Amino acid sequence: QVQLVESGGGLVQAGGSLRLSCAASGRTFSSIDMGWFRQAPGKEREFVAGISRTGGSTTYAGTLKGRFTSSRGNAKNTVHLQMNSLNAEDTAVYYCVALRAGSTWSRPDYWGQGTQVTVSS
Repeated sequence: QVQLVESGGGLVQAGGSLRLSCAASGRTFSSIDMGWFRQAPGKEREFVAGISRTGGSTTYAGTLKGRFTSSRGNAKNTVHLQMNSLNAEDTAVYYCVALRAGSTWSRPDYWGQGTQVTVSS
């Protein structure tokens, strides 16, 4: 079992930046891929970014690539999501997710509780 805890959400003005972090605990961290989803009000959850267990491979939602960057933290059980040039459409609850071996981003195995990001225009 894996437990995920997000931090770093909050209120930011349009055009600003925010950095989210996720701390994982439980099973061996190095064996899981981790990533981010988000859910805006009235919309379905959508994939944001994913990063491999080694940090050597990342993937992004096409519309977000270039503004959002996911990275592994210095601590072995953390990942980050750097979000730049934020706009009102980025307002959502952001969830940290993790995959067991063999799983795909279409259906993550583990979910954090989520952290609210609100972008004011």
